[in-house]
Order: sequence, then C-alpha cells, then structure tokens
Amino acid sequence: MSTLLIVDDHPLFRAALHQAALSAVPDIAISEAVDLAGALQHLGAPPDTDLVLLDLHLPDSRGLTGLVAVRGQFPAVAVLVISAQDDPRIVRRTLNYGASGFVPKSAPPQEIAAAIRAVLDCGEWVPPRLAVAVAEATTDPVDAELAARLSALTEQQFRVLSLLAQGLLNKQIADRLAIQERTVKAHVSAIFEKLGVRNRTQAGVMLRTLELAPWGHADS
Repeated sequence: MSTLLIVDDHPLFRAALHQAALSAVPDIAISEAVDLAGALQHLGAPPDTDLVLLDLHLPDSRGLTGLVAVRGQFPAVAVLVISAQDDPRIVRRTLNYGASGFVPKSAPPQEIAAAIRAVLDCGEWVPPRLAVAVAEATTDPVDAELAARLSALTEQQFRVLSLLAQGLLNKQIADRLAIQERTVKAHVSAIFEKLGVRNRTQAGVMLRTLELAPWGHADS
C-alpha cells in the first residue's frame, strides 16, 4: 500500500486532493498536515511516506523553503508541488530543488490523479500545457549552485541549518534536536564550509533566496 501526505492549509483543497488521490490509487493511506512543522513531524514518524503533496505557501513556509526542508531532511520521499503559481520559471525552480512534479491548483481532478500516479511510479510530472515552456525556462546559476550545496548537507545538518536560520542559538538547537551542544557546533562548522558562508547571517540570507512572493489569498 502506498502512503501519501497532503500538506495544505485550506480544508476544501485538502479534501479535493484527497479525492483525487483515491481516484488515482484506491489502495492508498492518506494523511494530512496544515503546515510545514506538522509535515516534518509526520515524516519523522513511522510508517514511511511515499509521496508528499506540498503547497508552496504555508503558514510557516513561503516558496521553496518547504520543499527544500522536506527534500533535505527526508531525501527518500518524493514531493509533488501543488501551487497556484504556475509560472514556468517557478515550475523549473521546483524541479531544480528536487520536486518530482508540479501541479497547478487550477488543474482538474483527473490531471491531479495522473500526476500522483506518475510520481508514485517513479516518474516526473509537468502539466502538458506547460511542458515546453518549462523545458525552455532558463535555470538561474544561483539556483543551480545553491541546490548543489544544499544537497551536500546531511539530514541532521539540514535540520540544524533550518533552526539556525530561525535565529536559534546552539544551545536551543541542541535542546530542540536532543543532541549535545558541541555536536551542534560541529554541524554548524560543516554547514558553513559546505555552503561557502562565514556566519549565521549569510546562511540565513542564503535560505531566504528560496522564498517566493505570495500569490493572493487562494495560495496563502
């Protein structure tokens, strides 16, 4: 049985995704989360999740930060991004940062179901009407470089980086992750080296380049 996690803060759209998933794969276990924190907590507990349907704009995550957090901490989990922002350049960025596919919120249920089936079958999904434009979209060299650097981090290092970017001190990070403070210091040093930054401020700025402007209330 496949396992699916829907991450969206709008109840009606979660219900629509739920129905689309059931039509795509009747034998599927579906869970839901309303924010990134809830999603990460769910992914860290058994059973393993096969696929995450992830909204780009959540109460505690804007833009690509949620995608990068999920991919960084749970690299074995496939992510299908769901968003009202269907600009081909944004779709290209989600793929660059590890998404297995992208579905606009305006897509009909049958297209969402097709996308779910494709990704669960280890494929990639881009809406047919956007395929050419996405293929032709230019990859920002900064995105490519940052994606490569972030992919070099271990899962624990990415957790440390996420908390560091929130302004937490080493002791607070240690308490949050239930590890020794000296271990956090070692992770921070490794993070700085892998990202090519010198301090916490630069690391935070680097993560903020992943943010996208909100796309109105419908995708907030």
